[in-house]
Amino acid sequence: MSAPAAKRVGLIVPSSNTTIETEIPLMMARAELGVPVTFHSSRAVLHSVDAESLDRMVADSDRCASELSDARVDVIAYACLVALMARGAGAHEEIEKRLTEVVEANGGDSPIVSSAGALIRALQRQGVERVAIMTPYMPPLTKLVADYIEAYDIEVVDSLSLAVADNVEVGKLPQARLVDHARSLDLGRAQTLIASACVQMPSLEVLDEIERDRELPVISAATATAAEVFDVLGFERAVPGAGSLLAGTPAS
Repeated sequence: MSAPAAKRVGLIVPSSNTTIETEIPLMMARAELGVPVTFHSSRAVLHSVDAESLDRMVADSDRCASELSDARVDVIAYACLVALMARGAGAHEEIEKRLTEVVEANGGDSPIVSSAGALIRALQRQGVERVAIMTPYMPPLTKLVADYIEAYDIEVVDSLSLAVADNVEVGKLPQARLVDHARSLDLGRAQTLIASACVQMPSLEVLDEIERDRELPVISAATATAAEVFDVLGFERAVPGAGSLLAGTPAS
């Protein structure tokens, strides 16, 4: 019997990213899929997380998608949440459509997902109407993220900004501190906590702990992205230690 064919996951990431490229492969490994999965990244320059730098990164996304489609990957994830949310409501629909066209023009057929879109869709599919969020961003960018979420009729009842502008430093933030940060939020009306509304702020190792501590579902930009990657590839969302979103939900 021949071995199952490998699946290829393409990631469009900020050049300074160090987290999403480690968290998604780790989630795939924990799922024990029985199918080899390889990961292939294309990088767009981003050093400081500010509006101008984020705009430049988005402008570079066509090149990244075209590069990844050369490898005929099975799915492409646009893995920078705030780069899209800072552009206002509808940005994830726009870029997913545009990058699909870029891939098709290059002779590929890789489905496109985005971290921004995956997060919104995860909340919508679960019928969530009220959330709290934690971000590494400066407060004005956190406000843009909250505004984006609220544009989809999901109220942000409380938020926390860690005010770290350097994207490399965001990737060094200690995950354990998120447990205490979550305790500082008013979650009385929240139905879900977004423990990391950023694919660069590490959170995977504490999602289960925060869920137990705060007694409500906890997701992250990374787990929402991974959930859609699992779905596209036809894998069950069964990842130990990754929060309830990935606790065995069948692929859709």
